[in-house]
Amino acid sequence: MEKYIRSHIISHIETAEKLLSDRSVLDPVEKAATSIIKAFSSHSKLLLAGNGGSAADSQHIAAEFVNRFYIDREGLPALALTTDTSILTAVGNDYSFDRVFSRQLASLGKEGDIFWALSTSGNSVNILEALAECRKKGIISLGFTGARGGRMEGSCDILIKVPSDETPRIQEMHILLAHVICAIVEKELFKK
Repeated sequence: MEKYIRSHIISHIETAEKLLSDRSVLDPVEKAATSIIKAFSSHSKLLLAGNGGSAADSQHIAAEFVNRFYIDREGLPALALTTDTSILTAVGNDYSFDRVFSRQLASLGKEGDIFWALSTSGNSVNILEALAECRKKGIISLGFTGARGGRMEGSCDILIKVPSDETPRIQEMHILLAHVICAIVEKELFKK
């Protein structure tokens, strides 16, 4: 069992090391942080969504902005579109599960807001529908996915593709990179 445990930790470390040497990941991370800083500075908001583990990650990331990350500071306007069961079930029932995020973006989003989409495959239909809504409304789209990019490739203003095809490694790197972005945003907006 110890060998199995170690193999997962080694796989995690190897994926993280790939991030360190991959400008195609690091450059969009910097661009994402800069875009979020600009949005918050302009009184715009951050809206996030994903399915399954990515839904949990979107809630985690929103909480880091609304509450605090490293420092005590005012809250920042971030909202996970995965949390309101009444909206999710109403849209899913009356329209389709494919529209649970796009419908919320149509109602809550405005030009200059940022939509942070998480999909390990890059092919989640409800995420793709939401990205299409972003284009209609002038909402900046930030995508987090895996190495292949899936159908999110070409659908996002900023796309961060973790160099892995393994869902657990992709999700682990999504949270690592999200924490980096949170730290940069907090540091830049709340410099002492």
